[in-house]
Amino acid sequence: MSELTNNKYGKVAVLMGGLSAEREISLQSGSAVLKALLSRGVDAHKIDVGEDIIQQLITGKFDRVFNMLHGRNGEDGVIQGALELLGLPYTGSGVLASAVGMDKLKTKEIWLANELPTPQFVVINHQTSPENVVKKLGLPLIVKPFNEGSSIGMSKVSVLSEMKPAMDLALQYDDDVLAERWIEGDEYTAAIVAGESLPLIRLETNNIFYDFDAKYVSDSTQYHCPCGLSEADEDKFKQLAKNAFDAIGASGWGRVDMMVDASGNAFLIEINTLPGMTSHSLVPMAAKQAGNSFESLVLQILDTSMV
Repeated sequence: MSELTNNKYGKVAVLMGGLSAEREISLQSGSAVLKALLSRGVDAHKIDVGEDIIQQLITGKFDRVFNMLHGRNGEDGVIQGALELLGLPYTGSGVLASAVGMDKLKTKEIWLANELPTPQFVVINHQTSPENVVKKLGLPLIVKPFNEGSSIGMSKVSVLSEMKPAMDLALQYDDDVLAERWIEGDEYTAAIVAGESLPLIRLETNNIFYDFDAKYVSDSTQYHCPCGLSEADEDKFKQLAKNAFDAIGASGWGRVDMMVDASGNAFLIEINTLPGMTSHSLVPMAAKQAGNSFESLVLQILDTSMV
């Protein structure tokens, strides 16, 4: 570990942990970022976020924040609002874009308003008839909470009998949830850092879909980067991702996920305004393909807090 020599950032709080369903992943991401910052001489400090976070930031006399809080209260605009009140610069999107990006329904509505392609969907709650959802969307489909990341609470539904259990699972997390038409095809993810779209990654999993296990546990998940697309198609989909990122007002860095069907049509699935930075995470993979080390990527993200 190098001596502290990178003084331009001042004292940096690395927020991690928190109280959301993604706490453990946040601790992994935050620890990796902290280690990278310290290796580059940044005066960085671990903050495991609890209810006293405001007091911790005030008494710690920090100059800026590297936010690695995943999930509720961390990437939904809540902590961003607190940091704004404290006058602390921070990484990632602002209050509004963070709140919108965390809400899958609002994100899709904004994309549709901007004529960006996303799968057909319906909003469902405890009173919704499973039969009516299947009638509107057909099968297969996917059910997901509005406001959870890391594929928590998501289920693929292939037959009508699976619909009620899928609804019940998702409705444990939100009062209203999303049912979305299943797109058969290849899944791609596009990382965006400091206004630049990084090389696309094509995801390949033996699981039913790219779920929590495929993201964080399984060693069988394959990540193809280069992704195998022609240069023209990759550029086209990277631009689509950037348009989707800009449409919700996102800034700093993030990731946009999409499906591409057999006819070559892309459908935007969701945006992640605060992606993971673990050993299995996608943004570092894309950065590596672009010739950027993990440590350099972390500094590049921290630089976005200085504009």
